[in-house]
Amino acid sequence: MSGVALITGGQQGIGLGIAQALQGAGFRIAIASLPEADAPAVQAGLAALDGDAVYFLHDVSDIVAIPQLLDQVEAALGPITAFVNNAGVGAPVRGDLLDLQPENWDFVQSINLRGAFFLAQEVARRMVTQDGENYRSISFVTSVSAEMASPERAEYCVSKAGASMVVKLFAARLAAENIGVFEIRPGVIATEMTAGVKDKYDARIADGLIPAARWGKPADIGQAVVPLATGQMAYCSGSVIAVDGGLSIARL
Repeated sequence: MSGVALITGGQQGIGLGIAQALQGAGFRIAIASLPEADAPAVQAGLAALDGDAVYFLHDVSDIVAIPQLLDQVEAALGPITAFVNNAGVGAPVRGDLLDLQPENWDFVQSINLRGAFFLAQEVARRMVTQDGENYRSISFVTSVSAEMASPERAEYCVSKAGASMVVKLFAARLAAENIGVFEIRPGVIATEMTAGVKDKYDARIADGLIPAARWGKPADIGQAVVPLATGQMAYCSGSVIAVDGGLSIARL
C-alpha cells in the first residue's frame, strides 16, 4: 500500500503509534501538531519514524489555517489518502460538572470537536476531487468516553460523543465516494496524557477493570488503524472500533 497519511498529534503517544503502523504499511507520513519542530517530543517522534516523516506546525483549533496546512502537505508529499484525526486534549480541570467553567468547555470543544470537524471537512473536500477508483479513508480517534460517562470531565466526554456523531455524518456523506470513515475508541492507553493517573489505573486494572488485564499501548491503536486506512474494511464505513481490552463491555 502506498499513499500519504496525515496524523494530527502524531509525534507522540497514540498518534505516534498510528504513524509507525501506517509507515510500516507503506504510507508516507505527515504529522501536524502544535509544538515547534525542534521541541524534544517532536524530535523524538521523528527519530522513532527513522526521520522519514514530515512535520508541520499546526494548531487544530485554528480553522483558518487549515487550507494552508493541507497545501503544505500536498506540496511536500502529494494528496492525502488517509487522514487520522487524533490530536486532542483532556479536561483542563477534573471536578464536579456543576463547577465546570465555560472557558474550559470552550477550550476542549475547540480542539476535540470544532477543530476536528473542520479539518476533516477540508480533507474530505479535497479527497472527493481525487480519482474515485482509489480508496481513501478518514479516521477519528475518540475515546470510550464517547459513551461511558465521567462526570468529573464532562467537557471531554461531550467532545468525544460529538465526534462520534461526526463520524456517522461523514461516513454517510462519503460512502459513495469510496472514502471510508471510522471511529477508533481507545480505552486506558499508556501515554504521556495518562502518566499522571498511572497508579490509580494500575490498581483498578488489578481489580478487574479491564478484561484484558493490562494497559493498552499506542501500538494497539496503530494496528487497528492499518486495515481501515488500507481498505481492508471499506464496506464497514461508519463503524466504531473499540480498542480497549474489553473495558466498554457491559458486565454485571
